Order: sequence, then C-alpha cells, then structure tokens
Amino acid sequence: MDKLISSLIKNFSLSNASSKQLSDVISTRTFNTGDIFVKKGLIESNEFLMLEGICRSYVIDSDGNEITLSFFTPNKAISPNLTRTKKNISILNIQAITSVKLAVFSSNDLMLLMESNREIEIWANQILQKELTEKVDKEIAQISLNAKDRLLTFRNQFPLLENMVPHAYIASYLGITNVSLSRLRRDLMSK
Repeated sequence: MDKLISSLIKNFSLSNASSKQLSDVISTRTFNTGDIFVKKGLIESNEFLMLEGICRSYVIDSDGNEITLSFFTPNKAISPNLTRTKKNISILNIQAITSVKLAVFSSNDLMLLMESNREIEIWANQILQKELTEKVDKEIAQISLNAKDRLLTFRNQFPLLENMVPHAYIASYLGITNVSLSRLRRDLMSK
C-alpha cells in the first residue's frame, strides 16, 4: 500500500481491519496544476481524499466568472460525491491548483463498505457532517461578516494558503473583487 494512503488512513482512527478494507478499494491518481478532474455535467462516481497538493471546487456564474466554492488541502476529504452530484452527474468542477495526488475509490465501494462495516459507516458520516457544517459556516459568514472578517476567517481556516493560490480564487471564494482583496491585504499589513 502507498505510504501516503497508509498515513492518511491512520489519521482516520479506524481499526486495522477497517483500515485494510478501506485500503483495498483505494487507488491513487495524480493531476497536474490546472487539470480539472471533475467536470460539471459529466458522470462522476468517485470519492477523493487529498494526499498531496491543493485543489478547489468552483462553478461558473451566468456572467462566465469562476466562483470558488471550497479549497482542499492534504489529509482532507474532497466534498463527498453525494454533495457534489445529482444522479451521479457533477454539479461543479474540481481543479488542481498545484500538482495533486489523490486517493480515489468508487462511491459504490464506499456504500458497500458502509453497509457491512459500522466503523466505516460512522467515519463516512463524519466526513459528510463536516462538509455540511463547513458549507453552512461559509454561508453564514458570507451573509453576516464584512469582507475583512471573511478574509481573517479564511486565514484561520487555511493558514498559508493565501500565499500559495491565485488571489483571484481567494477573492471569488470570499465574494469580493481582486481589487478589494488587494486593498484588504494592504490594510491588514499596515496594522
């Protein structure tokens, strides 16, 4: 088994037997910077765990602008298939911002493991719950916080990411323009 997968699975706090069952259905895939490995409108039936790199999910608005929904960093699950598809058709895009290595397994394999292994079921449900909680937290922040506080929240949630990804992605994630982000960053540095 790949050392990165072994390390990632250890972080799940699963028993050896459950870890083995999960690792048996996982393979790895790599993508280059800029690759879009999940495309809106196409069939997608996999689950992804980040091993290396940074990626983002995004949609394109009615004006043709890319709006970043989420960022994903190592040792994190990418949004579960259930939350990013309708009838296994992707409702968003996922793009590698840097070169990326992923642990990949089919949603069907996960469902079968969840049916036969309570520990894996709990683990998968915790990932889903975390995803939904993060989405609600982001929605509330978008509505209730000013741009400066949204940037500070982003910095807390994703330390160092601000210096690793294009600022246009961060601005769209925060719901502000690139100019506003530059101004906020400059104002925060001067304090």
